[in-house]
Amino acid sequence: MITIDGLIAGDKIPSERELSERLNFGRSSVREALRALELLGLIETRRGEGTFIRDFQGNHLVQLLSTFILQDEKAKRDVLETRNYIEMDLLRLALLKIDDQHLVNVIDWLNQEDSIQDDEFFYRIIEIADNHLLSRIWSILKDYYDSLELVKMTIHREKYLALLDALAEKNELKTLSAYYNLRNLSVFNDKY
Repeated sequence: MITIDGLIAGDKIPSERELSERLNFGRSSVREALRALELLGLIETRRGEGTFIRDFQGNHLVQLLSTFILQDEKAKRDVLETRNYIEMDLLRLALLKIDDQHLVNVIDWLNQEDSIQDDEFFYRIIEIADNHLLSRIWSILKDYYDSLELVKMTIHREKYLALLDALAEKNELKTLSAYYNLRNLSVFNDKY
């Protein structure tokens, strides 16, 4: 309904009565759903004005959900594993789309940074890969990963440069090997 109506953050959503009619649910069900969305920080109710969509990009929804979802070690491993697979797919797409200007831009960025933020590096890879869906999935997984509060590894500039060199060569095997080296994953190196 948000998409169909073209609603964005800050827009007023229909009343409980209208939502009930449009969705073909009872008002009490709609009221409970709205209450849940408000608790999650996705909407806000202003007394006398109505209910509005919040800008929830920076909210703590992932941290809230992760306390329930990431309770066991397997779920945590699944987040790490899935993030790695998404990053490898983004690298494969980047291999198809990267050009000299992309490389110059990323290398210039690397050379200007005193300390390299891994997320920032992969944001640049995502821009090259130019796939909105994978970008959104990666962003959500990154938020879950960040909520795990793991000790962040220091990754040396040379590992990023090796990954960029492999991308420049448009060599998938070298790119994935450089990625495994970047993430300190031994499976790839053992396998190939």
